[in-house]
Amino acid sequence: MSGPAQGATFSYDERPWTASYPAGVPHDFDFPVVPLTRLLDDSAASFPGQPALAFLGATLTYRELKEQVDHLATALAGLGVRPGHRVAIMLPNCPQNVITFFAVLRLGAVVVHHNPLYTEHELRHQLTDCGATVLVCLDRVYATVARVQGDTAVAQVVVTSLADYLPRPARLRMRLPGRQARRVRAQLTTTVPTGAPVVRFARLLASASVPAKQARVDPERDVAVLQYTGGTTGLSRGAMLTHHNLVSNAYMNRVWDTGSTVGQEVTLGVLPLFHVYGLTVCLTSSVLLGGMLVLLPRFDLDLVLDAVDRWRPTTFPGVPPIYKALADSPRVREHDLRSIRVCVSGAMRLPVDVQEQFERVTGGRLVEGYGLTETSPSTHCNPVVGPGRPGTIGLPLPGTDCRVVEPADPEKQVPVGAPGELVIKGPQVFRGYWGRPDQAGVFTEEGYLLTGDIVTMDEQGWFTVVDRKKELIIAGGFNIYPSEIEQVLLRVRGVEDAVVVGVPDRYRGEVAKAFVVRVAGSELTEEQVIQACAERLTAYKVPRLVEFRDTLPRSTVGKVLRRVLVDEELDPAAMTRQP
Repeated sequence: MSGPAQGATFSYDERPWTASYPAGVPHDFDFPVVPLTRLLDDSAASFPGQPALAFLGATLTYRELKEQVDHLATALAGLGVRPGHRVAIMLPNCPQNVITFFAVLRLGAVVVHHNPLYTEHELRHQLTDCGATVLVCLDRVYATVARVQGDTAVAQVVVTSLADYLPRPARLRMRLPGRQARRVRAQLTTTVPTGAPVVRFARLLASASVPAKQARVDPERDVAVLQYTGGTTGLSRGAMLTHHNLVSNAYMNRVWDTGSTVGQEVTLGVLPLFHVYGLTVCLTSSVLLGGMLVLLPRFDLDLVLDAVDRWRPTTFPGVPPIYKALADSPRVREHDLRSIRVCVSGAMRLPVDVQEQFERVTGGRLVEGYGLTETSPSTHCNPVVGPGRPGTIGLPLPGTDCRVVEPADPEKQVPVGAPGELVIKGPQVFRGYWGRPDQAGVFTEEGYLLTGDIVTMDEQGWFTVVDRKKELIIAGGFNIYPSEIEQVLLRVRGVEDAVVVGVPDRYRGEVAKAFVVRVAGSELTEEQVIQACAERLTAYKVPRLVEFRDTLPRSTVGKVLRRVLVDEELDPAAMTRQP
């Protein structure tokens, strides 16, 4: 079954059905086969004097952005970066992130994004796996980088500060309320010791007098981004996203939003660019439109509302906890949010009551979409213009083919309306996982990506997620893979056995809960377990709850029965039932 197209009839399980895209959305679209940097080049040529980026009072025009990209590319080439080399970026949302991203691609090299909050354990694994030789990071995280660098191939570290692209301190104090100014200034404290073997971003950029030219790339084969994800398991793997994958997905989002206007859109960039969701729906989609991207280094209600007042954003991609926080805040009523034309929610299920509350309070349009790291990421979305269907993930985006199949036999489709595993094929689907030639269990025999998500599809082609991957926890839009936490728990002194499941949380959707069996005689406490996890895991992965048990429920073959534990959390009476 292909994605629904205007006026098209398909045969699905030997029964015809008809579905239509929203009015004005093309269904037969040829996506350009070009380097990802072409999006920037085209907008710089068409809108040279228009702001491309806004960051805490400072702006960069498209002309300035392209010039800095081309000069940084020359400087990076001077550090030895060549086509195919991996360059790691460990930055929050800031101009340096965007400049480095496009500069690396200008050289035909590969971007590898890392969360600036990563622990040594997480960063070491990813840097070792990708083999990056150059790393660009925020000065405040340099200490973490320095502790793992010797175990990796990283030969050059480039550090930068958020202050590099801020206005003068006096202007900052005038433009930002006192509380916000204090928060921003707190982020400017450097942790790079004097004499550290690093290169300063600003000096590196200034050292290049000749702009680089675009390296030759094959958009359909050459990898632009290695995006680390757990995939369908807890093992962190680099998803290989090509130039064409990311260009196609930017165009898909562009043509889906029939209400957008080239050269006039303003996107509020709260989603982190180191996550593929933020990378596509905020950065590349904005650049494709010749719009302005307002970068915020983190979600902070004061900063968001100040940015709304100042820049009048038209689009605001996010995750449900962000929209919930805005809708719950009494301060929202003191600000005019009517400039926001549409908000697209992804990364986790959007509760209908949150959607209704947000639209009622702000007057804006909030729709739910769906995607995966492996699909660049967007595959489905509710219409941003015209009627949608709350509670669903909408329709497949143009050029996206979908099937709903038997989880145990992905070559067999299920009847319309029946639950099954969603499989996807399209130009946004990745090439596979870095360094792992065996892609068994990733694609079907016909080349469809196995998502691991259970969905239903109705007669009109609308998709609804019934259940997420059995073990995956989605907390505030971030994927948490229980096996990663369990590996940490099992190394904690005093732990004999452990399992982690997701439990409901009103604000984050889900949080991780650890069930731990202590070694006989151990007096291990909940606080000690949480602290041990915090030393090796990013904050959002650390279990919020710990419960000690004498034993864990297991099947006859010894597998932990996670569903029994989840059922007990949802219904305490389930504790008396036999698995």
